[in-house]
Amino acid sequence: MWGLLITWIVTSISLFIVSRLPFLGVEIDKFATALWSAIVFGLLNATLGAVLKFFAFPFIFLTFGLVALIINAAIFALAAAFVEGFTLRNGFWSALLGSIALSLVNSVCFSLLGQAGLL
Repeated sequence: MWGLLITWIVTSISLFIVSRLPFLGVEIDKFATALWSAIVFGLLNATLGAVLKFFAFPFIFLTFGLVALIINAAIFALAAAFVEGFTLRNGFWSALLGSIALSLVNSVCFSLLGQAGLL
């Protein structure tokens, strides 16, 4: 249970950090929106993302993972469509850059938490 709560908070913080990077086009108006966005993104990624990646596995394999980036960007854009206050200024390109940046920021945050002994 604690792991899920920590993952939710870290993903919310990461989304908020990503929204503050000026060149991505990802806009989240307040931290409460980032909390809701993390929930929606996590649920979509766990359900729809898993199904899409399962059926697209041959294409993911053949393209060395590029199709997985497209699926992640689509899930990111879908989360932005569902959450009010979470917008993508440049459409798909903002979703693609935002999902890549979210992965990087999440990795750094979880690495720091792991080094601090909090995970």
